[in-house]
Amino acid sequence: MRSSLFPQYRRGFATLAAGAVAALAVAAPAVAQPAAAKGDKPQTPPAQMSSVGGAALALPGPQAGAGAPALPKDLSSLSWIVSDADSGDVLAASNAHWPLPPASTLKMLFADTVLPIVPHGLSHTVTDAELRGIGSGSSAVGILPGQRYTTDDLWRGVFLRSGNDAVHVLAAMNGGVDKTVADMQKRADALGAKDTHVRSPDGYDAPGQVSSAYDLSLFLRAGLKNADFKEFCSTAEAKFPGGPSTKGKPFAISNTNRMLSGIGGVPKYPGLIGGKNGYTSHAGNTLAEAATRDGRTLLVTVMNPQTKKRDEVYVEMAKLLDWGFQAVGRTKPIGSLDQNSPAAADSSSARTAAGVKTPGDAADGSMGALGWTGLGAVVAVAGGAIAFALKRRRAGESAE
Repeated sequence: MRSSLFPQYRRGFATLAAGAVAALAVAAPAVAQPAAAKGDKPQTPPAQMSSVGGAALALPGPQAGAGAPALPKDLSSLSWIVSDADSGDVLAASNAHWPLPPASTLKMLFADTVLPIVPHGLSHTVTDAELRGIGSGSSAVGILPGQRYTTDDLWRGVFLRSGNDAVHVLAAMNGGVDKTVADMQKRADALGAKDTHVRSPDGYDAPGQVSSAYDLSLFLRAGLKNADFKEFCSTAEAKFPGGPSTKGKPFAISNTNRMLSGIGGVPKYPGLIGGKNGYTSHAGNTLAEAATRDGRTLLVTVMNPQTKKRDEVYVEMAKLLDWGFQAVGRTKPIGSLDQNSPAAADSSSARTAAGVKTPGDAADGSMGALGWTGLGAVVAVAGGAIAFALKRRRAGESAE
């Protein structure tokens, strides 16, 4: 949702916009990224992907272990993964290590990194300087310079409204944007998230900024171990402090994670704990969720569905969660989020012993209707990434 929906933000928008600059000014190492513009040819995963967590996770296309029920049909996401939050077992995946722009799902890493340093219960008066440098068209909760907020307010702005303004204020409280980006990269490295290259604290598109379905699941799993993270990501609705335009009265905010809040007609998913959603025109829709049923907690991440139907990312998420709850406890894992576990053994013999189904073995329909071979030619976008980013539409940059 764009910030224009909030009365609080209209008064402060001019100040925010005047200071906003593209978060793309710094040079970054070249990292393969997907095509950004509509009409581009379909994308294919890299010829070589990481085998961190298990050899099967380096294979292109859908993979599931022995004993798995048939995977859902018509999955169009470029990348996805289903895992057990407690054991770390990966039950199924498709292109799990494909480095892709994460959009606002990267805020999970931001929260996992910064929440222990800037916890709830503090208060802070926002300055104009803290709202400078926010990417044009960013989603915002409606923070005003000169107004005092609690850190609980700011974190709800991050999790519910995906507010880049809230991220930048919290980053300032953490020592600044540059320090926060460095801290996030250090945290990603410590978690073994080797596909992730952090360039902005809020997930706003920047050259070289990528993550993967595997890494995003690592971030959600780690974050859920923090009670504050779990509380904030599970919150569907809250009140946010008002300003002059609301005569100081708080106004309601709903979580843009529609599977949690049910806004926009998306059904609430039974047992959903929560997670984080994201969108930019470059990244497409991204979504990571945790849900629990019968004592089992699953993590699912999906990145960039290619089927351009409204709320397709939630449709595919629900399918994979339903599949996961059918599969957990009866399916041989194909890898692990715990990279030192036996399930993560990185060898072809381990993959064979596990009974991993590759695209050639998919007589049960586990390939789905899309299939990995139908994705088409690789599109290189490293050159001209900054020029594209500066030309993209404002609405396309409004992350959820």
